[in-house]
Amino acid sequence: MSTPLERAEALLAEAGLKDAGGWSAAEHALPTWAALRPIASATAEPAATVRLDDADPCAATDEEWFRLATAHGLFAEDGGFLVSLGDGHWFRVRLGERWRLAEVLPSEPGSPEFMTLSCDGRTLIGVTTQEYEVWLVVVDDVPAYQEQRAVRLAREESEEEREAAWEGLFGRLRIGPRTREQWALGLLYSPSVPEDLRLDLAVRTGRYFGQSLPADLIDRLVAHPDWKVRGALVDTGSDQLSPEQWSRVALAEDDDRRRFSIVVCAVDYRASLTPAAYERLAADPVPRIRAEVARLKDLPAALARELLADPAAEVRRSACRAMWPRLDAEERRTLLADPAPDVRVEARGLHHRAHPVTRADFESGELGHAPALIPDALLDPDLTRHLAAHPDPALRDALAENPRLPPDLIAALAEDPDPGVRWTVSLRSDLTETQRGAIDYDFDPSVTHRTLPWVHALHDDPEAMRRLAASPHPLVRRSVARAEHLPPDVVDRLARDEDRVVHLFLAESCADAPAWMLLQVWLWWNGSLSFPGRPRTHPNFPRTDLLKYAGDPNPRLRQLALDDPDSTPDLVEAFTRDPHREVRLRAATDARLGRLGAVRLLDDPDSSVRRAAARAPRLPARVLTTLLRDPRTAEAAAGNPALPPGVIRRMAEWDHDHEHDHERERERERE
Repeated sequence: MSTPLERAEALLAEAGLKDAGGWSAAEHALPTWAALRPIASATAEPAATVRLDDADPCAATDEEWFRLATAHGLFAEDGGFLVSLGDGHWFRVRLGERWRLAEVLPSEPGSPEFMTLSCDGRTLIGVTTQEYEVWLVVVDDVPAYQEQRAVRLAREESEEEREAAWEGLFGRLRIGPRTREQWALGLLYSPSVPEDLRLDLAVRTGRYFGQSLPADLIDRLVAHPDWKVRGALVDTGSDQLSPEQWSRVALAEDDDRRRFSIVVCAVDYRASLTPAAYERLAADPVPRIRAEVARLKDLPAALARELLADPAAEVRRSACRAMWPRLDAEERRTLLADPAPDVRVEARGLHHRAHPVTRADFESGELGHAPALIPDALLDPDLTRHLAAHPDPALRDALAENPRLPPDLIAALAEDPDPGVRWTVSLRSDLTETQRGAIDYDFDPSVTHRTLPWVHALHDDPEAMRRLAASPHPLVRRSVARAEHLPPDVVDRLARDEDRVVHLFLAESCADAPAWMLLQVWLWWNGSLSFPGRPRTHPNFPRTDLLKYAGDPNPRLRQLALDDPDSTPDLVEAFTRDPHREVRLRAATDARLGRLGAVRLLDDPDSSVRRAAARAPRLPARVLTTLLRDPRTAEAAAGNPALPPGVIRRMAEWDHDHEHDHERERERERE
């Protein structure tokens, strides 16, 4: 199956057009569906027409289009312009030597239908087929047309008009199931939705994450006949289940795959179960379920010991790993002599954390995957030296992780010919910073690394943080920057570090990060899933004296002007016209955004700006109801906090009352 780009390129080739930047060069253009409005409007007037009974209407249409495009300045200096290829997006192109738009781009054979837009977004030429002729419609000033439309829609409405608009939302025109589904999703996260409705919506949408569910509702969900509801609860609402509820949902599941999924989630969430549930699940007929049961938190020791004698090797191996610290010498010897190789390998790996591995043990082939064993094992000195000189770099790298090496071997590995081995040595906790700095290792600053555990363990030790903040190793300094609190001199040193990721980690994790550094980080970082909003949400981030950035050429700074307590609604309005999407998005999310600015941003080139504008509380009801009926905007509009309580309840109940329509439509789609 061809990709969207391959299909676009094939269509361009057939039409005689050349790629002059593609989709990415057109991302700042008006959405195609918004551009279609003046073309398809009942008041549209053609700038030229071509009769369909003309000898060659397609050729005549191309000739008229080219004439109008030239006259109205459609082409850029390089001959480029934007064309809609029927996929809802613009594509930047140039005319080839033999081009034919009307013949190749029609929606139906013999019926030319296409739109073209100048690269600056000012000139629009649309071609549309009427009953007897082809119309070519020109919009000379698209921004002016858009502004006039926004002014018209944003006019103040009376109370009677608002009531009529809301009543019209539930009129005779049928609302499709997909739109109602978008309503439910949008309402779920609206701050204006009553708690009883929110919980009902959470059940119907299966979106429990971030929702506080009362115990009686969880009881209903646990017993729900639909696996999708129960599965969604276990997957996203697990942290709210009690041991009794976990036990009920697991024990009631007859399907082996689903029961396995539930137990895996219980292990991952470190959930506790009831004694009866532990007992029944430990006797489950499916071996892989019993293997997961062995990993459950608070599994009674008696049941765990029964699993050590399970007929399935995968269960014994899992129980061995979980129970080893609590086993006596005889039980450990039994596992070390288990008939299954996988169980013996697991037991030997655990055994050799306290008992030396000799060279003979290593060469016996009974230890399994050696690189997995070596980092944690107690190694015999002879084996240690053998591994240090081993030709396999994977074994030397594993050895470099072992915390119980003598200084001379650490020094030798620090000069290993393999860069991966030298890197591993450079992360050891038993090096001085002078020794660490002498190691020649390769460091890629773009690669993500975890905080070093041994540095994390020292976060509450000011002297250790002071020493490690001066480390020549960037990963050590990054790990220091993850501390919640640091001495002032350490913060200052890290804030001026040459590695900007150190600055980022300070901004995300350290409560003492300085304001000037947070502002610097803001210039290139917008937040992550782990630390959403940082650095801007950091308590020390600048909150005053920001109006000076209102005219700054950098959009990252310019948008901050709206955070200043002295900023005005007029500045919000001005920013709705800003050339940069981030500034417009900041304006779209500002509580002071007015009707006109909100309506203007509904047709923004950027989808995130449009979604934010659909949630603007000052949108007129007549506009908001239109958005609620459009599947493209229904979800965002349903999250608008200005929806009246009565309308919210009717929307939620409408979705509930028409669920059977949804099921019937899905059934028709399957057929």
